[in-house]
Amino acid sequence: MPTPSSRAATGRTLLSTRKIVHMSMLIFAFLLPLLTWLQAAGCAVLALLFNLFILPRLQVDLSKHPAVAGADLPPSGDAGVQVRPYPPGTWTGIVLYPVSVLLLILLYRSHLHIAAAAWAIMALGDGMASVVGESLCGPALPWNREKTWSGFAGFIVAGTLGAFALTRWVNPALPTDRVVIVSLSAALVGALVESVPIRLDDNISVPLVSGAFLFCAYLVESAALASNLPYLGRRILLALVINAAFALLALALKTVSRSGAAVGFILGTAVYLGYGYKSFLILLSFFLLGSIATRLGYAAKAARGIAERRKGARSWREALANTLAGAFFALLVITTHQEAAFLVALVAAFSEAAGDTVSSEIGQWLSPRAYLITTFRPVPAGENGGVSLAGSVAGLVASALVIGLGFGLGLCGKGSAAIALGAAIVGNLLDSVLGATLERRGLVTNGIVNFAGTTFAGGLALALCLI
Repeated sequence: MPTPSSRAATGRTLLSTRKIVHMSMLIFAFLLPLLTWLQAAGCAVLALLFNLFILPRLQVDLSKHPAVAGADLPPSGDAGVQVRPYPPGTWTGIVLYPVSVLLLILLYRSHLHIAAAAWAIMALGDGMASVVGESLCGPALPWNREKTWSGFAGFIVAGTLGAFALTRWVNPALPTDRVVIVSLSAALVGALVESVPIRLDDNISVPLVSGAFLFCAYLVESAALASNLPYLGRRILLALVINAAFALLALALKTVSRSGAAVGFILGTAVYLGYGYKSFLILLSFFLLGSIATRLGYAAKAARGIAERRKGARSWREALANTLAGAFFALLVITTHQEAAFLVALVAAFSEAAGDTVSSEIGQWLSPRAYLITTFRPVPAGENGGVSLAGSVAGLVASALVIGLGFGLGLCGKGSAAIALGAAIVGNLLDSVLGATLERRGLVTNGIVNFAGTTFAGGLALALCLI
């Protein structure tokens, strides 16, 4: 989507050459019905090689935003071959595009219509957002002043049409009305992801999130929801009353801010709908473990300048980062025929959130020094990506306690409990790695890292259960 500075520039075309290349490559998605997944993956590898070795020699401007007309862009090279180097910040997008396509094909090799739809949302949604945003301008998004409502709408429309067309082409057996609804929902999710104010290239974030959403959305069945309707009437009322009470209590105890209480109420209601008080107790166990760990040694952490702001009161950002994935899985418990698998995903997501929060808080309290997970170089406690023995042990215990509660409540059996614990541990490792790499470089926020950890843990547990 365009920025105000790009709209103010003169002499620019609406579409950069880079976006034209990306949208043109979408033509190859129409070959998916004719190829095996292995052949399709091979084509993605060829596209990656093309972007790495051929595009730099074609004397085109591959920067993210269109160049000003008439700008002098001298090529470089040797041995009589002129090669234009990628401008700073361009290389990652050019490489990540075919890498994302390859990942989509590998992840959804048995459901290539999902790979095609997510590919269309990535290519057409982002491309048309620029065209519409440049043409219409208009007011900026309230959560990201660098993006516009017109570009946001353009993303949704183009992404929906592209996802619908390719889904019907690759898998014509799917009902038309279902494809329309799922395509529109996935395009909206992709637009939201693209509009988040982070520096991570959207060629990786948009397709992966959209693809995961598409996969789950196609599991939704009206018959599953209908079978749960007799229980939902009373459950909705209890969900509203119980979550309102806990939100007010958390406000009184100053463990959440007002925004955190409001968002927590909404997400907590969704979690309660999933499996009643049992799924809500899983959420509550994470909240209690995290709150207790935050308060332990708070004075010592504050003295070193590493304590949570607002005396540990969680805002809407923390509520979304740690609870959104679990709430999403909870709603899928009552709308799909894969109830058991999504319950395990829910438990894994909150187990990872508990382990991450407790390991961070206890580690900062008991260990003045941590070690960067990628290099094991000593770093001060509280450093992004830093891990300590005390924190790691405490985090593992917290994750195991949540899993044990899920097992005791009958939400997962012995085998699935082991899967959930393993997924939570991997999710915590991913959280630390992202913190040591992307977050330390300022490409993502801590909230995005936490959301990635919980989502990955739940998604991994879901995949293993389905397999």
